[in-house]
Amino acid sequence: MNVPLLDLRAQYAQIQNELEAAVLKTLRETKYILGPEVTELESNLQRFTGAKHVITCASGSDALLLALMALDVKAGDEIITSPYTFFATGGSIARLGLKPVFGDINLDTYNIDPKQIAAKITARTKAIIPVHLFGQCAEMQPILDLAAKHKLAVIEDAAQAIGATCKGQQAGTMGTMGCFSFFPSKNLGGAGDGGALSTNDDALAEKLKILRVHGSKPKYDHQFVGVNSRLDTIQAAILRVKLKHLSAWSEARRNNADRYTAKFKSLGVEKLVHPPICHPDCGHIYNQYTIRVPRRDTLRERLQKGGIGTEIYYPVPLHLQKCFAYLSHRAGDFPNSERAANESLALPIYAELTAEQIDYVAETVARCVKM
Repeated sequence: MNVPLLDLRAQYAQIQNELEAAVLKTLRETKYILGPEVTELESNLQRFTGAKHVITCASGSDALLLALMALDVKAGDEIITSPYTFFATGGSIARLGLKPVFGDINLDTYNIDPKQIAAKITARTKAIIPVHLFGQCAEMQPILDLAAKHKLAVIEDAAQAIGATCKGQQAGTMGTMGCFSFFPSKNLGGAGDGGALSTNDDALAEKLKILRVHGSKPKYDHQFVGVNSRLDTIQAAILRVKLKHLSAWSEARRNNADRYTAKFKSLGVEKLVHPPICHPDCGHIYNQYTIRVPRRDTLRERLQKGGIGTEIYYPVPLHLQKCFAYLSHRAGDFPNSERAANESLALPIYAELTAEQIDYVAETVARCVKM
């Protein structure tokens, strides 16, 4: 049986007519930059998330960059985040001349441990970026309490977590700003790059809108040094179609995750593969279903031979990346992040998976880890 890590063709087949009609309409209207579909998408996302404002941009990476720019940070300011995340989280900090300060993760959820954050706050700390990794929100209340105590901004990296919840609140709506990615592999993915920011702060929303168009308002009058980061109208049209299906797709992913976990338990290997743990206060959307196994690379090779696609998110934590050598971190500084990097493996979890495919993957994993 062939089970790819992600099958976008299966998703496309379900909504082909809707997507093609939306794209054709946009092509005929020829309003390709910040056209009406962009405004409509932002309104749709406001309703979906409950955020007062949603501002789209060119990518999830740009969303993080814009959020930091909107805070008026200066070179040398410190931003606390997780070392176990996609590069854009730390990269956006470094690009502005800021200092990434890392706090280790909770190995159960892969999200930053609030206790680690508390120990890292200094007089130079300006913000905390908790990452809602793999589709589960970080433990937000202690983070928000710390931020309030020390007058810090909280930028939620919700690139993998649109639709996820923490105590009933949507990812991206609990902090100062939230950042989303519409990369094709996301639960809400476009046909290329795309991103968005959410905020309940009127002044920040207005500033973000200006920053994404070179800091210009009115045109050719530059209040700030901004960037060119606008979501294409065609991408907005595609995302508007997909947004209507997002809740159903996320629910299907949750059902698939439940089937995997139950199957691993019935096969007696749950302690060998460490299925993801969902915090009781969280609504997980499973952008990834990530297991942990000591002999991860061997398992991955065996699954590949069985026709099963997998991915390693992420093989090298940020504190051990060559470009961050100037921070003087060494192996062992963040043991949970390093263990996750060495042991984690993402299995297929997309909404269109069949029960037979899930059982085949789980049974193959179980057989391999018992060898």
